[in-house]
Amino acid sequence: MRLADPTDPAGTPARRGPRPQGSGPWAWLRVCVAGLAVLAGLALPAVSSPPAWAAPSPHAYVADNGSNDVSVIDTATNTVVGAVPVGNGPAAVALTQNGRRAYVTNRDSSDVSVIDTATDTVVATIPVGARPLGVAIIQNGRRAYVTNFSSNDVSVIDTTTNTVVGGPIPVGANPAGIAITPGRG
Repeated sequence: MRLADPTDPAGTPARRGPRPQGSGPWAWLRVCVAGLAVLAGLALPAVSSPPAWAAPSPHAYVADNGSNDVSVIDTATNTVVGAVPVGNGPAAVALTQNGRRAYVTNRDSSDVSVIDTATDTVVATIPVGARPLGVAIIQNGRRAYVTNFSSNDVSVIDTTTNTVVGGPIPVGANPAGIAITPGRG
């Protein structure tokens, strides 16, 4: 015997027949797991979107060597929406994983410009070795590695303080590009 629906004031017996799809013990389990995830503070993709600061930047940044600036391209419209003045001879650009900062090597002024991508302004200029060319940022965003072509070494930048840490790392002659494997740092 099935009980009457407690919300039905007339006491009509509960509906009989096949269960709606998605009901039963597995539905209960899904509800419990989702509830535990919410209680534990976990964000479920279907429940919430990532915070605005974690969203990828809708812009591409291009080092313009001849004009000493970085072009800002809106990737939704594929149009240049601005230019950020940097040091002399910008050669390469690397973005932090969260997209908040762009690190630009300036070959002819031997420094790195740091661009705040929210305002598209330079917030720091960091002296490095002679004629920096390549730049790469480790996965956690805490360090940027810069190849210095004429001093044959690599500078390491602490991205939280925007200062060079330690001495230059000697490498082979005329280092240009650099890449960092994922999952290391």
